Amino acid sequence: MTYLWQAVVSAFRLILTLDREILAITLTSLRISILAILLASAVGVPAGFLVGISAFTGRGVIITVLNTLMALPTVVVGLFGYAFISRRGPLGPLELLFTPTAMMIGQWVLATPIIMNLTISATQSLDPRVRRTATVLGANPWQSAITVLSEARFALIAAIVAGFGRVIGEVGASMMLGGNIKGYTRNLPTAIALETSKGEFGFGMALGIILMSVALGVNALLHFLQNKR
Repeated sequence: MTYLWQAVVSAFRLILTLDREILAITLTSLRISILAILLASAVGVPAGFLVGISAFTGRGVIITVLNTLMALPTVVVGLFGYAFISRRGPLGPLELLFTPTAMMIGQWVLATPIIMNLTISATQSLDPRVRRTATVLGANPWQSAITVLSEARFALIAAIVAGFGRVIGEVGASMMLGGNIKGYTRNLPTAIALETSKGEFGFGMALGIILMSVALGVNALLHFLQNKR
């Protein structure tokens, strides 16, 4: 019990004194995850909208695949990502392995199916008269799409927040694609795993408290947005 109490005290001391290494790890984690979510949103929202408003052969298959990908293990993403960007992989000449870009790509792969699937659900849950009314009033396809997305804005923001919650705490893909390099690719989850294995429980707990605080904030925002729907 004394050991645990000392770790907690040490963790809060590191946080309150704004330890440089903890700040660097936190900023690296936030930067990579935010960029990944922006990229995933740029792909997932338009694609999800198109699938949501369209009726075509194979639509059910796409939705089934997306449902499966929402639970995709992070180590699987890391495995296939490593195969593609390692020196012997097809993207090896780009030298992406063990870089923040590789980590961002891995997180993008994890977040895009979530955002796309939730966008489909948000689009389908809207009253179909919204789009028809916009068209009757003379809106072109682009304007109609903007109208529908505007009506579903809270659900779309919730989808993006859910995607962020998925990637901010993932460790498998980040470890395999980023390499956990100090000052470069070490983020919150990979640093927690490393410091705990080294016996630096206080340092790991400090990072864990920060990660839990971020996760709590994300989920609180998601709950708020879901109640706004």
